[in-house]
Amino acid sequence: MNAAQGQRFSVGGAVDWNLAAATGGKLARPEPPTTDYTRAQAIRQLAESAHAAELPVREVTGLAEGAGIPAARVVNRPEWIGAAARSMRVMTGGGHDEQVRPRAISGRIAGLQTGAVLAFVSSGILGQYDPFGAGDGDESGGGELLLVYPNVIAVERQLRVDPTDFRMWVCLHEVTHRVQFRANPWLAEHMSGALAVLTDDAADDMSAMVGRLAGHLRDRRAPSKDEPQQPHSGGVLGLIRAVQSDEQRTALDRLLVLGTLLEGHADHVMDAVGPAVVPSVTSIRHRFDQRRNRHQPPLQRLLRALLGVDAKMAQYTRGKAFVDHVVSTVGMARFNAIWTDANTLPLPAEIDEPQRWIDRVL
Repeated sequence: MNAAQGQRFSVGGAVDWNLAAATGGKLARPEPPTTDYTRAQAIRQLAESAHAAELPVREVTGLAEGAGIPAARVVNRPEWIGAAARSMRVMTGGGHDEQVRPRAISGRIAGLQTGAVLAFVSSGILGQYDPFGAGDGDESGGGELLLVYPNVIAVERQLRVDPTDFRMWVCLHEVTHRVQFRANPWLAEHMSGALAVLTDDAADDMSAMVGRLAGHLRDRRAPSKDEPQQPHSGGVLGLIRAVQSDEQRTALDRLLVLGTLLEGHADHVMDAVGPAVVPSVTSIRHRFDQRRNRHQPPLQRLLRALLGVDAKMAQYTRGKAFVDHVVSTVGMARFNAIWTDANTLPLPAEIDEPQRWIDRVL
């Protein structure tokens, strides 16, 4: 076997990410109309709020004490799309070299499709800490906090909330993610390891995947006489799990649990810090939760399901309930044992039964 035959190809290497970024930038929805003054004010306030939110977040979490505070990057929608495409290239095994392009026409098709998805998502992202991003420019290494100012402006107008308070409220959530990853560098390695398993094309050939899917559908149609048919994981997630190997399903579970923990922890911290630094936090939380749960047109509901948006919304609720219970039971200092290593993260069954995590870890 020669070197080319022995190479393990990844999803990241099969997508034209440059084309994805360019396509996404062209397809992104127009930004809300603003004056130059409003735009400049939003950019300045978001940058200042991201810096000001750091110390209160550290005080509540007990994480990242003494570390420097890196600057956030305030971006528009096309800039976020470009950053997301670069990060996805790295996350899915495509490497850091942006000049490398897939040779197959399928890479360009995948790039066009990915760009369209990024364009759709770009109008809903308020902020994001990217542990695989370009870097803070400080001694801590990689990672980048992005704040998408046109979306922040659009949402604060929809909710009719105080812009200064809302911008700080958004920053509290995203800065918590930055603190999580900077205080625990192993989290990014844990995440990238799980992603590598999920995106390694050589882990399964297509015939094996199709065979497992056929078996999955057959089992659902014909349960044994003495055993009722079990409910399956709904929607796209259920289909994904059906065609995965056991190793890939384990990796997916690791990512889902980690995402649920990180989002729930950020929501817990945001509420704990909020009253001290965001006077109208109660009103903002109420209106924002209403916005999360509002009725969506059928096409938008379909897209949200395909992109996992609704699953992410569930992460906030389940994850926050887990963190709230543990912190109220044992305190934040003992809760922080969760960040020790991969073995102290919650197991899938423990997210909804936090006492089981307390019994196992503490």
